[in-house]
Amino acid sequence: MKSITIRLAVVSDAPAILDIYGYYVANTAISMEYEVPTLAEFEKRIEGTLEHYPYLVAEQDGKIIGYAYAGKFHPRAAFYRSAEVSIYIHKDAQKCGLGRRLYEEIEARLAEQGILNVYASIAYTDVEDEYLTNNSAQFHEHIGYRKVAQFNDCCTKFGRWYHLIWMEKFLGEHE
Repeated sequence: MKSITIRLAVVSDAPAILDIYGYYVANTAISMEYEVPTLAEFEKRIEGTLEHYPYLVAEQDGKIIGYAYAGKFHPRAAFYRSAEVSIYIHKDAQKCGLGRRLYEEIEARLAEQGILNVYASIAYTDVEDEYLTNNSAQFHEHIGYRKVAQFNDCCTKFGRWYHLIWMEKFLGEHE
């Protein structure tokens, strides 16, 4: 793999990040959005995340090829030591270790902020199809996440029903 740099995102990265995300919205059931967000909306999302959580991009030869970010797990104050994480890799840069590198970096930054629990919300299916495989769940399991919940047939896209699973990883000891 060529040299990859992982850095904090800036709002001006939005077009490149949206290009990656837009593919997943338009072509997969990985994202449950039906419409690709506008650039202005996506800029607001990045800006809002960066106020409290890390939003990272992976660059190779000056091109953004993946990103990961964290956000609030739950709005109630008692959940302040937990965060939700998301990751998207350019469709042509998958299965080369980039996802692991992004997660290692974001988890390290979250641990520095005092986050102990990280959660991933993942679309899941009993029967894989052209819109959704279970690769995301398998990837998360491979890097130390465990499945803690499943909601059956709770979301629909492309005229098909999908499940949603939650996976969890502890970043530190609960004292």
